[in-house]
Amino acid sequence: MNNAAFQLQNLLEPTITALGYEFVGLELLGQGHRELIRIYIDRPGGVGLDDCARVSIQISGILEVEDPIRGPYTLEVSSPGLTRPLFGIRDFRRFIGHNVLIRLTPDASASAGQLHKRRKIIGVLQAADDKQIIVREAGQELTIPLERVSKANLHVEHQSPPR
Repeated sequence: MNNAAFQLQNLLEPTITALGYEFVGLELLGQGHRELIRIYIDRPGGVGLDDCARVSIQISGILEVEDPIRGPYTLEVSSPGLTRPLFGIRDFRRFIGHNVLIRLTPDASASAGQLHKRRKIIGVLQAADDKQIIVREAGQELTIPLERVSKANLHVEHQSPPR
């Protein structure tokens, strides 16, 4: 997480928690001359449109007063959905045993072994610590350094409907 995203999390998470929601995480994405702030929230029983609107109203007020983003931005508040993003070690530990889709940053080093040219891994999350995660893919355990993880989500296998 970059410094701006970390500062936004510290600014917004207490309010989201006080409203009774879990702050799942946030993405701060550049879109040309406009930033996109995407905040994921959850709670037992799930999150609906009214929940997202409630949080959005509160967060908008904080962003207007504190003005942490220079220039125009778009605010999105969303449920994490079935393909919930995993934002860090806390999430990796929480979802051990679940199917995950891991996108990797490129690694030019020859010492990267079996992950050297890989960009995507789909498997079952086996373990996580402060430096790496272990994913079982096609019967093989892959050790992935956290610095190679560019994005991670829960993965839902798509099945064809019965005929």
